[in-house]
Amino acid sequence: MRARAGDPPRTMTQKILAGRSDDPNLAGDLVRVKVDQVVLTRELERTVGEALELGAKRCAVEIGVAYETKCVTTPADVPSAASVRALRDALGLGLLVARPGIGFPAAVHVERFGSPARLAVTDDPRLGAVGGAGMLSLVVAPSQLAEALATGSIAVRPPRSVQVLLSGRIRPFVCVRDVGLELIRRGLGETVRRVDEQYRAPVVIEFAGPSARLLSVAERAVLSALAPSLGASAAVFVSDEKTEVYLRDQRRSKAHRSLIPDPGAPCDDVISVDLSAVDPLVMDEAGEVRPVRELAGKTVNQVILGGDSGATLRDLLAAAALLKSKRVPPRLELLLAPPSRQSLEVLAQSGALVDLIATGARLLEPDPRLVSGELYPPPPGGVSLRTFDPEPALRDAPGFVVASAETLAYAVATGSIGDPRSFKRPVRITVPRLLPTDDVLIVRKGKGKSKEAEAARPSPTEATPQHGFRAAAELPIVAGRRAPAEPSALLLESLDDVRWLVRKAADVNAMVRAVIAPHIPSGSVQVLAGLGIVALSAAPDALAAVKGQRSLRLPDPLEWNGKQSLTVSTEAGGVELSWLAVGPEREWTASGTARPAVPRR
Repeated sequence: MRARAGDPPRTMTQKILAGRSDDPNLAGDLVRVKVDQVVLTRELERTVGEALELGAKRCAVEIGVAYETKCVTTPADVPSAASVRALRDALGLGLLVARPGIGFPAAVHVERFGSPARLAVTDDPRLGAVGGAGMLSLVVAPSQLAEALATGSIAVRPPRSVQVLLSGRIRPFVCVRDVGLELIRRGLGETVRRVDEQYRAPVVIEFAGPSARLLSVAERAVLSALAPSLGASAAVFVSDEKTEVYLRDQRRSKAHRSLIPDPGAPCDDVISVDLSAVDPLVMDEAGEVRPVRELAGKTVNQVILGGDSGATLRDLLAAAALLKSKRVPPRLELLLAPPSRQSLEVLAQSGALVDLIATGARLLEPDPRLVSGELYPPPPGGVSLRTFDPEPALRDAPGFVVASAETLAYAVATGSIGDPRSFKRPVRITVPRLLPTDDVLIVRKGKGKSKEAEAARPSPTEATPQHGFRAAAELPIVAGRRAPAEPSALLLESLDDVRWLVRKAADVNAMVRAVIAPHIPSGSVQVLAGLGIVALSAAPDALAAVKGQRSLRLPDPLEWNGKQSLTVSTEAGGVELSWLAVGPEREWTASGTARPAVPRR
């Protein structure tokens, strides 16, 4: 995307949004933007139902994709009649339905649908990986996803940008996973939080610099996938010749558009990273990034290679080459989870899959519950080593160590954590250019009008319930990551706590009516507001005043208008908390939805 003469210099994020907004200056608390793609992985039933209630006849965006994600099923996982109908309705609207087994949604979407200089909205934070293809992906509430399906546009907060400048070359046995861990260690998350709090705006991480062009699209996707764990709303890379070649290899060359920041484009902060200075790193169970040598010699009980982020196809091929002719040590479990069906086919065709299975690997299906730890959890009292970023889980769940694929290969070869440079001789890997692109597991709407989809539209009595505020509310205070049994205010203390709530918000918004935390990312505030959840931040003294109290009282919504803070009543007296919603988000909170009024039938 090239700037027009006379336009001020713009960041990549500003270029994407300004080209889709009626206000190219992106002024105001919220701006309305045109959406190119809608990606659903979690809230299909609710989103499609609300889109039909809005009168949607067909998908109003360029591409809509619904991912069926559960691969491993039990009798308790049998789809309900409502879920089956939602899939039928999605096809009737013109959405594509990706069937179980196609891969993890983030990895598949980069390969099959990621398009530079476009805007996607989704219900899955892990879709941030599409930023590796130069695509901006924002997480929004189900009601906004429904609005995008029905009208093709939504209102978003104009983001701010933090730029990461990459220089130098990655050394042998150092993977881009290590670069991502180095960014965490360098405090990129703290920088994102400072900018977010200063401007009360979502933050997008923009990767640029001379070495950004040296990374493959798959490697760029690994770094982009870091965004949610850093508190950022998204991450985006430049789109250049490497992107064009990647799309050509995926048989999607027409999707390419150039995307680079303008010289002098205003960023709110800049972090420079010399790739040649990065060493092999690990992130331990407590979330602390450390050099791998500090954990050297620690016995490993479980290794999961693959997942939706952290390991590229090149990394999987390298791990297979390093482990060729080796055997899994006793008491170590090696699990292989190829990110996508395409990567599985390439592993099979190259012989790498045979080598890994001969080593002792067990092949897993791409079920998202693997990432969350619900499937194949870390062994109690043992060390689990994985390539993908952890999802925020319950506090008493065992954690795992995050490392690069080559560090995992060393652990499998020796039975303990160690520096992969001990292999001494690096392997030379060439990723095939001829990639399988058969979309056999993607279902499209058949020709002709679907009478079944027309008959399945919900009636007015089936309208999605909205949980807003019509009067003052007395709410019990619940501390920590817990789903309350009654309408309550949730008291959270960390970014991971907030991420856990945002992931669960659509399921628990009837019971979680308010959330209080030291910091809630602005992008998350918009999601919570769209579900009718009051997002409040608390200074340390205010947080201490609320902690330990049994309940709080929110004032009448008529008293909220125009206020930057809300005074809540507790047994100990009034406490002033910052209300983080802005502009129309405040109306969404009160009404319980970001969806516009349903048209008369």
